[in-house]
Amino acid sequence: MAADDTAAEDTPRAPLPQLVLELRDLVVSYVKQETVAPLKQLGRYVGFGIAGAFLLGLGSLLLGVGGLRALQTETGDTFKGDWSWAPYGIMFVTLMTSGVLVWSARRSREQRKARRASA
Repeated sequence: MAADDTAAEDTPRAPLPQLVLELRDLVVSYVKQETVAPLKQLGRYVGFGIAGAFLLGLGSLLLGVGGLRALQTETGDTFKGDWSWAPYGIMFVTLMTSGVLVWSARRSREQRKARRASA
């Protein structure tokens, strides 16, 4: 028993302030690993999402204006006078219909994905 007691007393122990500093460094590195890195990835994901939404909206706007101008200039006298509002109505209905189609296709895709996940 005496030999075991002397062996336990011979092992060097770090002073308490050093242990506290090591614990603090360990906690800080863990928090950085578990919070900062995922937040950077989330920021990148959100950034690409906002950029994609902006570009998609800009493309839709330009297609709408292009279609409107095509209806106004390429149809001759069809939409002159009392029918000058028709190209605006046609483009409005076209853009709303395409938006509804995209939205419904997206919802049905999400529903299929949810069904596969639950099965």
